[in-house]
Parts: sequence; structure tokens; C-alpha cells
Amino acid sequence: MVQEPDPFLSAEGMAALAVGLAAVATGYAQREIGSSAVGAIAEDGDNFVPGLILTALPETLIIIAFVTVFVI
Repeated sequence: MVQEPDPFLSAEGMAALAVGLAAVATGYAQREIGSSAVGAIAEDGDNFVPGLILTALPETLIIIAFVTVFVI
């Protein structure tokens, strides 16, 4: 009888990896968006709301990844 090898990562480990990679991607995206938004706001104060929305938009990625942890 052939015994199957254990998986490299458990379900909890894969969920943690997904959240960690999503957090890194969110930080990477916000780095560029945040600096661009600050520059746009410095030039014209009317860009505050669009800059705020675009800065907060990548946060949805980490929220979705965090929800995935509870689904698994």
C-alpha cells in the first residue's frame, strides 16, 4: 500500500500565506498611489477626495484576503 505524502502546507498555512502576500501587494500598491496622491493634492486641493479614494482602494485587497482566512 502506497502512502501519500503530507502536503507542504496545511490549509491554515496556505491561508496565512495568502494574507501575507496580499498585505505585501497592498503595501506595494499604496506606495505609488499615496505619493502620487500627495503630489496631486499639493498642486490642487480639489484632488483630495479622488486621492483619498484611490489610496484606500488597495485596502480592499487585504480585506478580501482576510475574509478568505475565515472562509477556510
